[in-house]
Amino acid sequence: MTFISYDDFDSFDHIYRINLINSCSGYKSANLIGTKSAEGQENVAVFSSVTHIGSNPPLLGFFCRPTTVTRHTYDNIKATKFYTINHIHSEILADAHHTSAKYNKTISEFDKTKLISEYKKDFHAPFVKGCPLQLAMEFVEEYDIKANDTILVIGEIKGLYLEDHLLKADGFIDLAEGKTAAINGLDGYAVPTSNARFGYQRPKNES
Repeated sequence: MTFISYDDFDSFDHIYRINLINSCSGYKSANLIGTKSAEGQENVAVFSSVTHIGSNPPLLGFFCRPTTVTRHTYDNIKATKFYTINHIHSEILADAHHTSAKYNKTISEFDKTKLISEYKKDFHAPFVKGCPLQLAMEFVEEYDIKANDTILVIGEIKGLYLEDHLLKADGFIDLAEGKTAAINGLDGYAVPTSNARFGYQRPKNES
């Protein structure tokens, strides 16, 4: 088994180190976050850091890189409070990944890909049409991560849309049936084909 020490990190090429550290945490969620500026400019960008914060209230978080450069998604959320989270699926992998390209704020990634924006129930931010799971989000608060100047953005789920067959009787959402992708590192995508469920666990030998 290969061993890489902390001291080795600084000796690596910049891209090699980024790939290594981004991959070692394991598979991450693959989502497109849709926003619209106060002036009406649409934006959509891929994020691999969306994570569950709590169920009651229903909160999700995601991390933004340092705002020392323009971050359109973050700026739009702070200006309008609303955004959408859309699960990337097997049929849009290339276009979803292309939204990581750094376009000017006046250019919408929807116009540079085959991704299509859609609006539901007068919600301010655009959803990504065809995604098997779409969430309407409202900004709640943010936390500065001092260790690397990133920002944890926390939002509340105001509503969710999902394909009928994904929702099971116990509330479980079967993402494999929606061909929802996961991200390995920065640019590797995997599409799970099945789920193994084991239920709530209790200590052995207890009645």
